[in-house]
Amino acid sequence: MKNVNIKIQWFIFFLWFPCTLAAQSDRTQEIEIQKNALLTEIDNTSKLLNENKKTTKSIQGRLSIITQQIGARKQLIGVLEKEMTLLNDNIQVKEQQIQALEKKLQQKKRNYIVAVRKIYEHKNNQDQLLFILSANNLVQSFRRTLYLKKYVDWSKQQADEIAVQQSAIVAEKEALNAQKREKERLAASRKTEELQLEKEENSKKTEIADLQKDAQKMQDEIAVKKKQMAALNREIDRIISENVAASRKAAIAQPEVVRKAETTGGYLMTKEEQSLSSSFAQNKGKLPFPVRGSYKIISHFGQQQYFGLKNRVVSNSNGIEIETTRGNVAKAVFEGEVTAIVLVPGLQTSVFIKHGNYYTFYSYLEQVYVKKGDKVKTGQDIGKIFSDDSTVLYFELRKDMEKINPEPWLAK
Repeated sequence: MKNVNIKIQWFIFFLWFPCTLAAQSDRTQEIEIQKNALLTEIDNTSKLLNENKKTTKSIQGRLSIITQQIGARKQLIGVLEKEMTLLNDNIQVKEQQIQALEKKLQQKKRNYIVAVRKIYEHKNNQDQLLFILSANNLVQSFRRTLYLKKYVDWSKQQADEIAVQQSAIVAEKEALNAQKREKERLAASRKTEELQLEKEENSKKTEIADLQKDAQKMQDEIAVKKKQMAALNREIDRIISENVAASRKAAIAQPEVVRKAETTGGYLMTKEEQSLSSSFAQNKGKLPFPVRGSYKIISHFGQQQYFGLKNRVVSNSNGIEIETTRGNVAKAVFEGEVTAIVLVPGLQTSVFIKHGNYYTFYSYLEQVYVKKGDKVKTGQDIGKIFSDDSTVLYFELRKDMEKINPEPWLAK
């Protein structure tokens, strides 16, 4: 009965191991994906910081990037800690597995020793012959012959299995040692990231202190930027209003063409424009970012609080600012028609693209590759982004006159 219970325990144990290892494998893969994404994000922000010159004008963008990099670094340290915890669990499981294999091997060896002794006791051919001939009848004699043969074969099989299990234990111990080395590597990596995090936090404090020295200059620049953005918003409102007025004139001039507005006082769309608008809406969360390569959002939609200013300075943004690498271009996030190209002082050239009754706006362009009336495709280059101390694209999204936060619409 005791042997039966032991066998049942072994059976449950070896069923449990594969399930445990499979679950840990899934967790390891998930953690690896998170880690790689964070490393890519940190690499991108590092590239942008290297290109961004440290000036009063660009320091808000630098601080935004540093803040995001610090956040990503903290997340990375957390992921490394999870990976170490998982690795510790794997090491523990591996050690238990090795112990189980060694116990099983010892039991097999004991059984093998007993078998070898019995074979040795009957190794004399005369003893084996006597054992067979002493049977009560021919059938029993035949069964004893088969028994002796199977017993010898079983003993040889046990010897082979012992050799295989010994090799398996050696392999498992090598795997265990590899996991312990990986644990040491992860601990060193975490220490490196912690030191880098401390360096970045000190850098942020230094840059805020430098900014506070030029607080008045910074406030003056913010005031100028507010005026520039107000001028841009007036242009956007004017262009949308002109489009709405044009659609109403077209509806009067061509009464046979069915046109429909989705909002009160909104743009009257043809069936084709309604289809385009619907397709745009269905791609919420899937639109490509309006820049290529490395980028970082340094100013978000809505209220903005500026770093390092003792007096609370808040501004409201109708779009987002995306910092990217020098020489990069802006690209259309969706197919549509270029409805206007305007020059706003301080914001360089701006391109306006209509997607049914949705509009996207791209500012800070020093070169423009499209003209008014052009049909553009998703991902098409529309202009080169202006660079001075940094390279920043201003991007805005609207539905008729409604101002929309673009970030939830863009693919992550």
